[in-house]
Amino acid sequence: MKNSTSKLALTLAASAALVATLVAAAPAPAAPANPATPAASKVASVRGGGTIFFPYSPKDDIRFTVDAESTPWTRPYPAPGPEKGLPTDARGRVTISHHYKETGFTAVAEAEIDCLVTGGKTATLTAVVKTANVDGWEGKRIGISVQDGQRGEPDRLGFSWGVANLDVKPDGTVAEGTVGTCMAPAPFTEVTKGTFKVTPAPLAPLP
Repeated sequence: MKNSTSKLALTLAASAALVATLVAAAPAPAAPANPATPAASKVASVRGGGTIFFPYSPKDDIRFTVDAESTPWTRPYPAPGPEKGLPTDARGRVTISHHYKETGFTAVAEAEIDCLVTGGKTATLTAVVKTANVDGWEGKRIGISVQDGQRGEPDRLGFSWGVANLDVKPDGTVAEGTVGTCMAPAPFTEVTKGTFKVTPAPLAPLP
């Protein structure tokens, strides 16, 4: 009886050792997919430069260059604002040049981009003017829209000053309106020389 018990104990011990060896050698199971973890976000951008035709200044040379890239949740605001920033936060630069043929003066401004949002091949962006040779422009937020022309259509561009941004008071008086982040009119002018490329992306997931 003692020998039988000893043999059974040895057999069980050997089986246990074999199972432990097999478990250790087996590959670890794949970690389950976490549906709450988003795939790597695509980055929205607008890049390029061109001359536009503005019907109210048909003889003037008006040019824009844009280099904008989305950087979601990177511009926190003090409370009660969005303390984590916005999904449309962005970085980059806009340069504007407007040569007035009648006077020979060329207005130039450079602005730092703070917001960008895309929808298909159309984008709106805003930027705060850092340098300008026009009084009252430094520190001003401007809005620009860009449409990347498809199937042979021309690119288009819109801007927030000149035709589209009035603040109408309750008494009927008007003043130039302020521009909120990513606010710009439809791209109402045609790009006659140069090109813009809009790379669209969905809104970034919550942080």
